[in-house]
This record gives sequence, C-alpha cells and structure tokens, in this order.
Amino acid sequence: MRADRDDHPVSSEFLFVYGTLMRGYPHPMARELAERAAYRGRATYQGRLFLVQDFPGAVPSANTDDVVHGEVFHLHDLTYLAAFDHYEAAGPDASKPTQYRRVIQTVRMETGEKIETWIYLYNWPTSRLTRIASGMFPLPT
Repeated sequence: MRADRDDHPVSSEFLFVYGTLMRGYPHPMARELAERAAYRGRATYQGRLFLVQDFPGAVPSANTDDVVHGEVFHLHDLTYLAAFDHYEAAGPDASKPTQYRRVIQTVRMETGEKIETWIYLYNWPTSRLTRIASGMFPLPT
C-alpha cells in the first residue's frame, strides 16, 4: 500500500531514512531519531538518489535496478513525525511545493521482508542534480 500522508488516513510505525538521519551522522536530528526510535535494520527502496546540496534526495523509480540504501527505525511515538516534517521542509509551514513530501512506500529489509514505511521523497526537479549511482549517501569522514 502506498499513500500520501495528506490524501489517505494510512499510517506506519516505521521510518526509512537514507541520508543525514542515518546512524553515524553527527546531525542533532540523527541523534534525536536514535533516542526516540528503535533501529530495525538496513533496507532498500526502489528509487534514485540525488545529491541536493550536502544532503541527498530520493525519488521513486520504475526501474528495479535503481535502489536507494538506508535504514529503518520503529517509531515509539508517531507525533514526533512533525519534528521530522519540519527538518525535511515538508511541514505545513513550508513553502509550496515543499522540498520533500512524506509518503508511505514499500522497502525491502536486508532479511528480504517487505514493509510499509514512511519515507521523505524529494519533491523538486532533479534534472540539475548529480545522481548518486550507488544509491548510498556517504558517511561523513
């Protein structure tokens, strides 16, 4: 099942992250996520990854060879998604169209299990962005 948060009352207790919110990043929001959610494991999303600035943006892809690598967290409190909406410039106070949009998509865990999870997809044109062909956003050095 796939749904936009504004269009359907569907929800998920999981959040898939593929950039600066992953473990190992020094960003305060990454630390917040680690404190407020349980790490579930690595996963992949069928999409393309682009370098936006010093952070990535993922978009869906129909090509099964296109994969975005990331991590899944089990959220203890879904109300905390509002903080991530603000961080991802996807909240109600963000300029329209928002830079990211939070939707529910299917990801594949390392174990092969498929789960429905929230993901922030890049919502602006990608034609001038550099594609990250590996689908992996690099850890900071």
